[in-house]
Amino acid sequence: MEKPIREIYAFKDYFEEFNATLPLNVQRKIEFIFDIIRFTQRVPEKFLKHIEGSKGLYEIRIEVGSNIFRIFSFFDEGKLVVVLNGFQKKSQKTPKNEIKLAEDLMKEYFEIKRLKNGK
Repeated sequence: MEKPIREIYAFKDYFEEFNATLPLNVQRKIEFIFDIIRFTQRVPEKFLKHIEGSKGLYEIRIEVGSNIFRIFSFFDEGKLVVVLNGFQKKSQKTPKNEIKLAEDLMKEYFEIKRLKNGK
């Protein structure tokens, strides 16, 4: 088996709690897209897209039938993809409260990392 290019890490329980509410076929599609992120050098924007106006926040994009799901994420040291909160998209615009939660979680992640490293 080939070696992954990136590692995926779920920060806190937001992703796991979201994923547990989803039907099995959606969970399988998420895992399929996670594998694309792990093993593909240049991940197509169809699956991973930078959120405009954010400082390093990305959305992992999942479509199953007519249902659309998003999982916020960011990169740490290039090879680690940290996944945060997820939601089912029901409108064109991504809800501001979901983006705010993701931004707050990203800040918290880096603050915890900074404290662990004693900097």
